[in-house]
Amino acid sequence: MKVAVVGAGPAGVRAVERLVAAGVSPVWIDEAPDGGGRIYQRPPPGLARDARSLYGFEAKRATALHDTLDALKPRSDWRPDTLVWHIRPGAKQLSTLSRGRQDQLAYDAAILCTGAMDRVIPIPGWTLPGVTTMGAAQIALKTQGCAIGSRVVFLGSGPLLWLVAYQYAKAGADVAAVLDTTPFATKARQAAGLLLGGATFAKGLYYTAWLRRRGIRIAEGITPLAIEGDADGVAAVTWRDAKGRDHRTACDAVGMGWGLKPEAQLADLAAVPFRHDAVQSNWVPVRDGAGRTPVAGIYLAGDGAGIGGAEVAEVAGARAALALLEDAGHRIDPIQTVMLDRRIAAQARFRAALERAFPFPAHLVRGMADDTLLCRCEGLRAGELRAAARAEAATGPAPEMNRAKAFTRVGMGRCQGRVCGAAAAEILAAELGCTVPEIGRLRGQPPVKPIPILAEAAP
Repeated sequence: MKVAVVGAGPAGVRAVERLVAAGVSPVWIDEAPDGGGRIYQRPPPGLARDARSLYGFEAKRATALHDTLDALKPRSDWRPDTLVWHIRPGAKQLSTLSRGRQDQLAYDAAILCTGAMDRVIPIPGWTLPGVTTMGAAQIALKTQGCAIGSRVVFLGSGPLLWLVAYQYAKAGADVAAVLDTTPFATKARQAAGLLLGGATFAKGLYYTAWLRRRGIRIAEGITPLAIEGDADGVAAVTWRDAKGRDHRTACDAVGMGWGLKPEAQLADLAAVPFRHDAVQSNWVPVRDGAGRTPVAGIYLAGDGAGIGGAEVAEVAGARAALALLEDAGHRIDPIQTVMLDRRIAAQARFRAALERAFPFPAHLVRGMADDTLLCRCEGLRAGELRAAARAEAATGPAPEMNRAKAFTRVGMGRCQGRVCGAAAAEILAAELGCTVPEIGRLRGQPPVKPIPILAEAAP
């Protein structure tokens, strides 16, 4: 049996660990030069830093994962620096690109552990030099040991907002402000559910308390107005506080993000159906609790199947591997599966509370000014999408996302709507007086990321 595992983050490492323990040596593919995922990303050679300074409270967990990763590489067909840009479920074939060379990889079963990316709300000035996502700010710190600017504002909502702000301040960066669009009362109402997170919740409280003790400006329930600057970079962030007062915070860089969304393009190309998760405000691929999908031979684990965090990803990776082995006829210890299922269920209850504590602020998207650049790839502004939606609705069937793509080019650029898709759906739904599930989602197309037109074929 030929098994492929795509991704070497927490889910991928634990999936491969279970497969190898059962005598299966999978082809193990990761787009990065090394494994660990974004959460436990390693610095490049020559820029090594100690685990404590890189990962903080997660140093022990990160080190354990890295040790397992390194031990598994020689026991698998390890392929770093390799992009899986297409998957053909009928032919059971992956299309890959590595160092300019294309290849086709046959598989009998595949576990997709593709991770997540930041969810962005476009605001005026969000495309200026010096504006990055939270994840990009974190990558700069972890891989290069540098900040995205000399005076940074972190803007958005969700646990990652507070974690990255803490990591920057702890590393000695000048954090000008932490601006959270979620009101404190919204978070407080979920206190009982958040307590289920135990140590994870405690760490979150520590990050916020640490930032406050250092005198870093913190505001909750804010409304972002604009990021000011010019072609040379960012100059300031303007925002409105919960009492309606306007502020201007000078800075030269902004890290922004409103939670995470699954990187599920490969699941889409594999013909896995999707559903809209109202709690996460995300489209997620359909799978059962063990990671099985309705498509034979395709299994999902980690944040690429639905946002759960690193700890859940590790457990889900192990569980998906056991499901694959069981379906292939291996004898599986039922006690192991029960224990993993219980851990996943317990974490799911905490995650639901966390999502309710930091809900996606759809009202900010729906109130977006018409002249705000919505789709940066195609230069489409929010007002243009609204106008096109009204025109189409008046002359024909109410448009859904892929129809909107056809008549406005929204999501037709390099990112295929991964950045603008969530905001575009909210705007379209508001304009047409319907819900996001009714609007639908942008369908994935190969290649999932840009690739060279000419590439050497593997021998």
